[in-house]
Amino acid sequence: MDRYERILGGLFGVACGDALGGTLEFMSKDEIERKYGYLKDIIGGGCWDLEPGEVTDDTMMTIAVAEGILDNPQNPIEDIGKHFIMWYDSKPKDIGNIIRIALNEYKRSKDWTRTAYYAHQATGGMSAGNGSLKRCLPVALYYNDIDRMLKITASQSMLTHYDQKATDACQLYNLIIYEYLNDKPKMSPIREYVEKYPEYRHAFNLTKEELKATGYVVDTLICALWCFINTSNFEDAVCEAANLGGDADTIAAITGGMAGVYYGYDAIPDRWKEKILVKDRLISIAERILNKKVC
Repeated sequence: MDRYERILGGLFGVACGDALGGTLEFMSKDEIERKYGYLKDIIGGGCWDLEPGEVTDDTMMTIAVAEGILDNPQNPIEDIGKHFIMWYDSKPKDIGNIIRIALNEYKRSKDWTRTAYYAHQATGGMSAGNGSLKRCLPVALYYNDIDRMLKITASQSMLTHYDQKATDACQLYNLIIYEYLNDKPKMSPIREYVEKYPEYRHAFNLTKEELKATGYVVDTLICALWCFINTSNFEDAVCEAANLGGDADTIAAITGGMAGVYYGYDAIPDRWKEKILVKDRLISIAERILNKKVC
């Protein structure tokens, strides 16, 4: 599989998971079953009254990270932050509490070194949310040097999320993505890297009923890993993630990014890809990443 198909698969994977899961956000598994059975189509609606194929903050912040990197790959963090503010100023339907607090603080102080710590303090130290994990994929898609990739992955997280658990989750996720871009098999990168992040080891042993579909970053990534590990194709992985309910759009977006890079763009159902309203932006980003100068 060529690199472009993996890059495009990752970006569309995030968007398709987001658009599918957005319908089910904040619902319990029982509520989903009563209303939808088992949702497998992108239909919009939900708590955000989405259009079919409309995405939420998961995809739009992923786009912001990608565009910030493309604007200034040598030193992208300030530029990523600028794209966050442009997105925030567009009055999005869906924005996480930690990110809202952090971006409000930046608009007040104009100082990115203050934002994450301010949000951490304002939430009583509860800043280990999944908001930086859901957007970190483009760092792994862009940077070939693994040490640089990890450094920028951490830095983009620290724009809004002060807790080390958020940084760790972003780095674990992007290490796995990095290996799939380099044609590694499915399970060996996960098994290798969870040894460095032991909180995630039991993703292999949990039952589906034991998964916690919350916004806590460790819960979120465990759910995504479980759905990816326990399925054998893109559609099943993302459907399992979305139908967990809870923070369904983010869990499905993170699962979709990982599955999209591993299985590739062609493995994503056409009926999903065709509906994504921002598909032209995603294609443009993938092309620009592919044609980058070596970094």
